[in-house]
Amino acid sequence: MKRYLSGIVISISVFLFFSCLLAPSRANGARLKEISKYYGIRSNHLIGYGLVVGLDGLGDKSGTGFTTQSLANMLNRLGVRVDSNDISVKNVASVIVTAELSPLDKIGSTIDVTVSSIGDAKSLQGGTLLFTPLSGGNGEVYALAQGPVSVGGFLGGGDDAGTQKNFLTVGRVSGGALVEKDIPLRFSEDIYLVLNNPDFTTASSVAREINASIGDSVALPYDSAKVLVNIPQKYHNNFVDFLAMVERIEVPVDTVSRVVVNERTGTVVVGENVRISKVAVSHGNLTVEVDTSYNISQPTPFSGGETVVQPERSVVVNEEEARLITVEPNTRLGELVGALNALGVTPRDLISILQAIKAAGALQAELELI
Repeated sequence: MKRYLSGIVISISVFLFFSCLLAPSRANGARLKEISKYYGIRSNHLIGYGLVVGLDGLGDKSGTGFTTQSLANMLNRLGVRVDSNDISVKNVASVIVTAELSPLDKIGSTIDVTVSSIGDAKSLQGGTLLFTPLSGGNGEVYALAQGPVSVGGFLGGGDDAGTQKNFLTVGRVSGGALVEKDIPLRFSEDIYLVLNNPDFTTASSVAREINASIGDSVALPYDSAKVLVNIPQKYHNNFVDFLAMVERIEVPVDTVSRVVVNERTGTVVVGENVRISKVAVSHGNLTVEVDTSYNISQPTPFSGGETVVQPERSVVVNEEEARLITVEPNTRLGELVGALNALGVTPRDLISILQAIKAAGALQAELELI
């Protein structure tokens, strides 16, 4: 009885989920700042090589040549003459430092950096990143990083037993890099809006909504990904206000109808406009149970016989009656889900049925397996 009720609960839950998901609604609207970005305004990768010190014996081993060489070079620059062959420390680790520099970050701003060990250090816990220049792809230094490293975990115990939480060879320095050179941000009379998800219908809607909001034909869809916007003359000395006004405009977003399936977890996500052509669906379960019991034959005392174990197997086959439903043309997938749940279909069965419907050419949407 409990198993039967559990099946009903699962079916009702799946039905309610898809009914809410696929309920008729007005066109999805989103602000332009959520669905697009300005062409040429992007983040830039920075990278640098540095040393993390103060690791309490968990740093690179003595055989890590580049660490000892880097430490010797740093000490020499600080006026301490030392040969790298004479250095034997375990409190230092060589790291690669990475960061993202936005065009909106100006000189004097601070940005977060990620610190990753490249040697054989066991942990960066409690370490301090020393002065590290961060360069862009053109080789110029844009930021200088330094500060305490946070790994978000710990390492404890000794050689025989220990405990560890999270990965300790990668950490972050919050606000650890000071911007020394910013990226010039130049505007011209024409700018491009680049859609995060290219779509011709959405691009056309973007241009139409911008023109309606500005009151002039300043926007033109260039292709499925870009919309050309001509900045009006009155905003040539005030680009910021114009761009702020544009990015607040709400636009109906159109996407390709898609069904996303994760077979490992039994997850099915269905887009709003998914349709199904006329198709018949049959569902039935076949259950095979094999039961093994053991019969023991034991001889009488002093008879000289042997104890014999004889396995006996029984096979029971239960097959539910297959039920056939017919789906009319242009049916929403939500209606099909409701019908399938009435048949007691589980989420994993639903995935198999959707794949079969797609193979039959009746699912008018993309079926994406992840």
